[in-house]
Amino acid sequence: MKLSINLNKIALIRNSRGSISPSIEYFARTALEENILGLTAHPRPDNRHIRYEDLVLIRALTDEYQKEFNIEGNPLELPSSEYKGYLAIIEEFKPTQATLVPDDTNQLTSDHGWSIDDLEDEAFTDQIKNNCSRCSVFVDAGADLNQLKNKNINAIEIFTGPYADAYKSGNPKHIDEELNKVIFTAESAKRTGLRVNAGHDLDLDNLVLIKDLNLIDEVSIGHAIISESLNQGFKSTIRQYIDLIDG
Repeated sequence: MKLSINLNKIALIRNSRGSISPSIEYFARTALEENILGLTAHPRPDNRHIRYEDLVLIRALTDEYQKEFNIEGNPLELPSSEYKGYLAIIEEFKPTQATLVPDDTNQLTSDHGWSIDDLEDEAFTDQIKNNCSRCSVFVDAGADLNQLKNKNINAIEIFTGPYADAYKSGNPKHIDEELNKVIFTAESAKRTGLRVNAGHDLDLDNLVLIKDLNLIDEVSIGHAIISESLNQGFKSTIRQYIDLIDG
């Protein structure tokens, strides 16, 4: 299992102040210098975090470090004055992986996967498959990938939000139920030759059980990494300020 790091939250913090800090380039390079698979970005039509110029930068950095670039988004999202449209973005940046999510325009975060029926029209994915190495689709845990006939799709990402919620509840039965859904979908995908990714609300606690399945090729994590970094680095940073002020 390999790790792709999502930089959306770094961009969100930067945009909230209308400045260049925190620096996407600094955190991208810091991540790329580690043993990770690559970087993930999910540009949205309202530009609330990742912007076009960030995609240009991340494309250059992943090329420099010879790592993967994964761009998430809804292929049905139409272009606007502030957003080129997902299909145009994929055609321009030609990422290693394009991950298709069924998010609405103003959706806060991804909260469900595609139904298999939604994915059967190959025209839906023709342009994407021609501009990336892997065309991945976001699906719910419990989906049966044996039913998928669209040959343009060669990877899936299992939505792990319900599993993360179950883990947080501490209820062993609930955890097992959600984990078994992940296993079912992963195994059905493997049988049809699909790469299996997973993502959403995975963190240092709940990731262990996902890793132990030995079924997942890639996890994409962003929010938890930033949250956990605040916790693990906050005290150290405060102490540096105190040392400076008292010194």
